[in-house]
Amino acid sequence: MITLRPANERGQASHGWLDSFHSFSFAEYYDPNHMGFSALRVINDDTVAPGAGFAPHGHRDMEILSYVLAGNIRHQDSEGNIATLPAGEFQLMSAGKGIRHSEYNGSQTEALRFLQIWIIPSTPGGEPGYQQKHFGSREGLTLIASPDGRDESFTVRQDACVYQLLLSPGQSIALPLGAHRNGYLHLVEGALSVEAMEMSPGDGAKLEGLDSPMVSNTGKEPVRALLFELP
Repeated sequence: MITLRPANERGQASHGWLDSFHSFSFAEYYDPNHMGFSALRVINDDTVAPGAGFAPHGHRDMEILSYVLAGNIRHQDSEGNIATLPAGEFQLMSAGKGIRHSEYNGSQTEALRFLQIWIIPSTPGGEPGYQQKHFGSREGLTLIASPDGRDESFTVRQDACVYQLLLSPGQSIALPLGAHRNGYLHLVEGALSVEAMEMSPGDGAKLEGLDSPMVSNTGKEPVRALLFELP
């Protein structure tokens, strides 16, 4: 079964310095029909004004993945990690038993846009962790996170895998999902079909009970998306 989560039905928040679209219930946006999917709890598409950002705040018991789409993030946390993430870079912060961090737009002139993604860990607690990497721009599927850190991916504390999906116009690929696993596809840019169901930028698709579903770039521009393989 494929269930479309249209971009124009997402929650939206505008705070002047921040514009955010919520695929799932978050902060003041609440929809009991969209509380997450399997272990995937949050996908926020955030645009942050120049020089602005999220002041220091705390998290615990959450795997927090950031994917920079434009601009750069200036990160600092209570574990002593200080980093800048340029466009195309991924960051995975394991909150564990507790961590505080801040995320700011590193530019005073250009907007920052990034995806903020939360995955519920399989077990609570543990020491906080930090990982950061650019995984390149290879066409097809690139493993970003996995439970065992295979193929130089991040290690995520859940029986879940995250893939970057890049397709040229006309290109198709089978997704690495079995009928016993759940999948969630989030389209960042381009036009994509999933087993003949069309997706537009910002759309999400829940994939349930499907064995190696096919996806195709049906537009004239490259496709960029994230695939979550979930329990």
